[in-house]
Amino acid sequence: MPLDVTTFADVTVFTGGRWREHRDVTVRDGVVDRIEESAGRGGEVTGGFLIPGFVNTHTHLQQSLMRGIAECTPLLEWLLAVGTESVAITPDRAYLATVAACLESLRSGTTTVVEHMWPHPSTEVHEAVLRGLRDTGIRAVLGRGVADRPDPSRKWGFEPRLMQPLDEVTAHIDELRAQVVGTPVSLALAVPNPRSLTPDGMATLRQFAQERSLPVSIHLLETTTDDDMCRAHTGMGAVEYLDSHGFLWDRVLAVHGVQLSPTDRAVLCERGVAVSHNPLSNMRLGSGVAPVPAMLAEGLSVGLGVDGAASNDTQDMLESLRIAAYLQRAVHQRADLLGFPQMLDMACGGANAVLGLAEVTGGVTIGAPADLTVVRFDRDYATLPVRDPGASILTTGSRSVVDTVVVGGVVVIADGHSTRVDEAALTNQLGALGRR
Repeated sequence: MPLDVTTFADVTVFTGGRWREHRDVTVRDGVVDRIEESAGRGGEVTGGFLIPGFVNTHTHLQQSLMRGIAECTPLLEWLLAVGTESVAITPDRAYLATVAACLESLRSGTTTVVEHMWPHPSTEVHEAVLRGLRDTGIRAVLGRGVADRPDPSRKWGFEPRLMQPLDEVTAHIDELRAQVVGTPVSLALAVPNPRSLTPDGMATLRQFAQERSLPVSIHLLETTTDDDMCRAHTGMGAVEYLDSHGFLWDRVLAVHGVQLSPTDRAVLCERGVAVSHNPLSNMRLGSGVAPVPAMLAEGLSVGLGVDGAASNDTQDMLESLRIAAYLQRAVHQRADLLGFPQMLDMACGGANAVLGLAEVTGGVTIGAPADLTVVRFDRDYATLPVRDPGASILTTGSRSVVDTVVVGGVVVIADGHSTRVDEAALTNQLGALGRR
């Protein structure tokens, strides 16, 4: 449970779009309550640079045990390799993968993960993931995988061995929703791609999601495969296929969007769909570069994601923060694109409305959940001297400068380490897997 009152004393806080020195930030009942000039008294945390925690809008936690898999292979071949690993996942491995990925995320300043689970018929695997989320203390939107068009090739459908009837899936989602009441975890639907749902499946899932106000995460046009397959089978592109069956609305998160056309983007914007941008994964798999500046200029909401460790291969949001900015600057040959304030908004709140999370813009926000990160640059001489804290976070920030992470007013990372998990034991368990 969060402390009744927590104080960050004499911090430099990014709030209202600017840095403010010598401030006391008070958290009451898990919510940011006050930001005021420092009274010169100590607090639970004293000094440092305070920013909101990052919201990783897309990951696959189980892939933390698949690092380096199918390296240097095209997307569809890579997907087949990941599918084989996903079929073989056990509850014990799912739990270990979840804890490892969440701790890696927290230690890079991430306070919320949006987990996009692949469809899986095992309730025990889902219970293990949920237990791992709880044990680390991270906030999570847990997307339960759903699909209803089987296809072993993965070109027009999904891995058949991981599927089950939609009525069983939706009943299980309701069971999971009941289990997470009063916790930092909420539920969502996770759709592999447009090709994995039939029109009847889309109608069923939209009604189910809307009746329960659940967000829906769907991979969309990471490559041209979605368009190619949808046109071959339906005569429509992927976005048109989804839209013609009413599967685009303001609780849908489209993941990747690398190959979205201007017409596609206009449709998504009109429907209120948000986009999860995953630059490192797109680079590693050779998918291309998402047109993020155009998306933002056209009014699309864009959040930042890391993707699973089978395609990134880390869960480091600070790395994604930097690469997302640098990649667009290189493509557009402009050094003045996506500076720290804009990147922080993208990383902390770009897709929050669609996900059902609190709005966070301009930095630490009064009235928002106290999901906060304290950075101390003196933890890493490679970040010193600090001319501008925002510039330093964007250009030199690494997990080594993340000192304290708070989720809902609860300290889950202190001095760079978990307050809840035995990291040495976790390291030994993960190392043993590599020796098998």
